[in-house]
Order: sequence, then C-alpha cells, then structure tokens
Amino acid sequence: MTPVPLIGVSACTHQAGQHLFHMAGDKYLRAAALAGMPLIIPALPGLMEPPDLLAQLDGLLLTGSPSNVEPQHYRGTPSAPGTLHDPQRDALTLPLIRAAVVAGVPLLGICRGFQEMNVAFGGTLHQQVHEVGPYQDHRENPADPVALQYAARHPVQRQPGGVLERLGLPAHFQVNSVHGQGVDRLAEGLRVEALAPDGLVEAFSVSTAQGFALGVQWHPEWQVQQHPHYLAIFQGFARACQARAGHRQQAGRA
Repeated sequence: MTPVPLIGVSACTHQAGQHLFHMAGDKYLRAAALAGMPLIIPALPGLMEPPDLLAQLDGLLLTGSPSNVEPQHYRGTPSAPGTLHDPQRDALTLPLIRAAVVAGVPLLGICRGFQEMNVAFGGTLHQQVHEVGPYQDHRENPADPVALQYAARHPVQRQPGGVLERLGLPAHFQVNSVHGQGVDRLAEGLRVEALAPDGLVEAFSVSTAQGFALGVQWHPEWQVQQHPHYLAIFQGFARACQARAGHRQQAGRA
C-alpha cells in the first residue's frame, strides 16, 4: 500500500500583536491536501540542511505571500518604502528550491513561490510591473471582495511542448491576477510555459529537473476544485508526489 505523500508547504513569518507566527494560508493547505498530507515548514533557516529535510518529503509547495523577495538576492535596486519583506523565508526557500530540483522532489511554486524559483536560479524581478512598459497592471483592487480579486482576469497563452501541455491544458485559458511583481530576466534553465497577453511570463518549468518542477504566477489554489485548469496542475503535482512516496517506500524496504 502506497503511503500518504508528505507535502512540505513554505511558511511566512507574520507579526500578530507582540508575537511572531509562522503561517501558511488555508487555501494552500487545502490544495496541497489533494497531493497528500501538508506539513508547514517554518521559516527557520539552519534548523536542517535542505537535503536532509527534503529526504523526508514527497513534494514541496511554495506559497504566495504579501511579502516580496528581498532585491539583494537578485542585485535589484532597493524596494519602495512600505514594501513587505520576509528575510527568514528567503533564507529558507532559496537554497531549498535548488536542493529540491537536485533531489528530484516534485516542486510547485505559486506567485511569490514562482518568483522565488526564478531568483533561486539566477533570474531577476520587476518590482513594480505596472511601472514597466509594455506591461499592464496585474494587481488586484484591494477594495474588491476576495472572490472578485481572485476571479479570472486575463487569458494566458500556453507554450507548446511543455509541462502544461502534457497536463492537458489548452492553448489559451483564463487565470486570475493578484501580483505586483513579475519576471524580468528569466533564469537560465527555466522554460517558459505560459505568457500573459502583454508578454509577461506567467508560468515556467525547470528544464533540468528530473521530475515535476513548475512555477505559476497566478493562483491555481483558489477554489481549485471549481476550476478544471487549476485542478489539472494540482493533479499533475499529486501524481508526481505519489510516485515519489512509492519510491521512498521501496527504498526503505531495500
């Protein structure tokens, strides 16, 4: 009997009152549960070496966040005043991403997680996409209800021959848009999987990965069961995690 896959989910640090919390949103955990048992990884860099941590996991989900990757990690200019950062998360996730690809651990990055993947492999980010031509404003309206913020906003053009095509996604499909930053220079070794109408990279895969390694700028975890194209991504991730769980079980018996 194949064991339930263990899915590591990245946490953000959040100050609530006088106390610091390590948190992952409910929508990410529920979506990760489609692949196995979600386990929140606290943003405590140095507690375990990345290969040792990954040896216990069957998948890694990198969540979105209100915070942004600190620009020092990609030699960017200082962030605008008021920009939220999470240096503890950066210190944990960036080396963990690289180690996950080396170890063949299935990897899915969403929004901030997508941006972390690009930075981890040497890419750069636009810190304010709406201020850079020819790009549109990809941010949500903070005054809108959450359901409207995460509603379908624009189509993406799926690129041929990649992971998204193998998952059965059509050449064009609608996605939500809830981000202010985006890919500037795509890291070497990443393959474009989908583009927004303005040309902004909306999804990529890791061409050198042994298995599933995908990053998406939109939020497929949002009401995932109600959106077939979002669900297809998590089903592909789940199959990869289940396969790794089976291999880990066999290795444990050897």
